[in-house]
Amino acid sequence: MKQGKFLFLAIITLLALVLSACGAQQTAGDSSAPATDATSADTTNGDSGTDQGAADEPGTDAGAADEEPSGEAVTITMWTKEGEADGGLQFSQALIDSFNAENPNITIEVVKKKDVEELREDFQTAALAGSSPDLLWTVNDHAGPFTAAELIQPVDDTFDLSLFVEGALEAVQLDDQTWGIPISSGNHLMLLYNKSLIESAPADTDALIASSSDLTTDDVNVLVFNQTEPFWMVPWLGGFGGQVFAEDGITPTLDTPEMVATLQFLRDIKFNNDLIPSEGDYDSSDTLFKEGKAAMIINGDWSLASYSEALGDDLGVASIPVVSATGEAAKPFTAGTYFMIPTGVEGGELDAVVSFINYITNIENQLKQMDELKRLPALKEALTDPSIEADPLLAGSVAQLEVGTGTPAVLEMRCIWDAMKPELQAVMADSKSPEDAAAAMQSSAEACIATLG
Repeated sequence: MKQGKFLFLAIITLLALVLSACGAQQTAGDSSAPATDATSADTTNGDSGTDQGAADEPGTDAGAADEEPSGEAVTITMWTKEGEADGGLQFSQALIDSFNAENPNITIEVVKKKDVEELREDFQTAALAGSSPDLLWTVNDHAGPFTAAELIQPVDDTFDLSLFVEGALEAVQLDDQTWGIPISSGNHLMLLYNKSLIESAPADTDALIASSSDLTTDDVNVLVFNQTEPFWMVPWLGGFGGQVFAEDGITPTLDTPEMVATLQFLRDIKFNNDLIPSEGDYDSSDTLFKEGKAAMIINGDWSLASYSEALGDDLGVASIPVVSATGEAAKPFTAGTYFMIPTGVEGGELDAVVSFINYITNIENQLKQMDELKRLPALKEALTDPSIEADPLLAGSVAQLEVGTGTPAVLEMRCIWDAMKPELQAVMADSKSPEDAAAAMQSSAEACIATLG
């Protein structure tokens, strides 16, 4: 690599580390919470592909079906953000073992990263050192920084992208190119409730505030969610009519009446309405709901499998309540989980990677993922499968997905997450007013974006 290239990567890596220190993921616990940490704790684990095999079988070839990996032995190292808590790591490992058995000349080795932030930082460092992995199983948030540093390659000419859900593809499209293959679609928040503790999910925020009277017992929290991450604030911002960027997609719009209203609403349901507990990060909220000590939780599609196991038929899925003040639906960010191919992977290694991606995203494995993890597929053919409508949990997830907003993949989104997080936490700690917090968000985001050049 040329000296200029090293300097460029060094600057990008240093910038990423500085930004990370200032703020941040994903997000969703491990869950892949979007760029803030909607990936840690299982927040951003929303994740998840047709045997893109025989070209004469419609919907089974998500990619270069005619390209067979060479007969030479190839070992592919893949880094993943999948975790054990929601079964994602176990599920992916089972598919990998099956693929390895069917393809004795290819070995897929998995390196589990603690969360998406660790994956991002380690990958950028490894790429600078010339020792990056051959494949990433990650979230769309990484498309911005990875493309800016030229660390991953576009996939438009390698796969048949028409087979995948448009919304999932849009979340990894920058500069008229696509930078990842979706494994699942969604990675969105929704309202989950315990039918043994509350009769039905509230349709709007007025009903939510009044829902304590609907509880079957007084010894539980009405609602829990991760109060520390802005990924959980974004749906309400959309319901109040706000958004994080102007129409150009890169200018922050955080110091607005809509943001102030959003922060005021969250403060009110905590301190005035007593709907949520005094403390609430991802893990504590997750535990309260699983143990039957919370009637409702706002969490992501990645959590459906574990909650279904914990609550059985008592688990209900609904959309986050409509904001009564505006009549607008709450609009969670949507995306999915993705394969990203590092720059420099070519020849036999690339053939093996393509073969593996096609295997993971074939119709059989997409439906298996949906059945076992309750994650919505990224393959169009699988998303229209009758089994979704027949499953109330998946049907509820789709209903929420349909009103969501695609997660921006631009590099500036990192600045947005880092600007929002400390100010949200200050409001939820009752140490800063919504007005002051919104103004601080804006100035912080603008200062951060200015450093991106």
